[in-house]
Amino acid sequence: MKCRAVIRIADGIRLINLLSRRSTHLMVCAWAIVLVLATAARAQSEAVVSTPPQGLFEIVFSGGILGVSIILVLLALSITATYLVFEHGLTIRREHLIPDDLQHKLRNDFQHGSLEDAVASCQAAPNFLSFVVLQGLAEADGGWPAVEKALEDALAEQAARLLRKIEYLSVIGNIAPMIGLLGTVTGMIFAFQQVASTQGGAGAADLAEGIYQALVTTVGGLIVAIPSLAAFAVLRNRVDQLVAESTYVVQHVCRPLKRRLTAAPTPPPKKPPVTHNSTSGK
Repeated sequence: MKCRAVIRIADGIRLINLLSRRSTHLMVCAWAIVLVLATAARAQSEAVVSTPPQGLFEIVFSGGILGVSIILVLLALSITATYLVFEHGLTIRREHLIPDDLQHKLRNDFQHGSLEDAVASCQAAPNFLSFVVLQGLAEADGGWPAVEKALEDALAEQAARLLRKIEYLSVIGNIAPMIGLLGTVTGMIFAFQQVASTQGGAGAADLAEGIYQALVTTVGGLIVAIPSLAAFAVLRNRVDQLVAESTYVVQHVCRPLKRRLTAAPTPPPKKPPVTHNSTSGK
């Protein structure tokens, strides 16, 4: 079989040399690509017919162009999911979102009434807590009700941002089984098409070979989907816990600021109205 493939490739090279004298370089390259692909496809089909695939790697890559394409898509999804799990595991942490040193620094600044130092501390360490506090300080001129409303809006926005960040794992976990099922359905179609083309002459072995090649894509989709959905559930619980803790931390840090903004100054005593007596000039 290998000798036949080598002979075909040699014939192709001779044809390329002949065409290169009479056509453009682009045409020669096109013929060369077509010839090499046809030779490789025929050699692969002869190998599949002669000896069925034995190992998992051979089974995966013996499903034709469509099967290989689906496996490559699943491989890309698995790499993406792995990257997202590691990236989220490193960034969605308490030390990264609400660090203790920033909490102490902000509370100290608020106790001394130094809003400028608090703003500088937040800008020096951008994270979940600093963003929320900065949004609240931006409304300090409007009093504590305006600051409290800005803090609540910032907390909701940051919580939604974290949930959107991990939502890609849920998307991968839902798409991967569908892609695997697509490979299974197309494999079954090709298997029964073989039965129809041979007028029922295809044996059980022929059908079984096409079916187990098609089921490989379903297995690949489940292998990608199960860890992705599990990681999404774990990270979602972590986000919910950190958002709840962040709400308490923001209230605790901004408590001195609340006391300062809600302490209304004592109004000056009102002077009694001056009454003019019309008879005072007499």
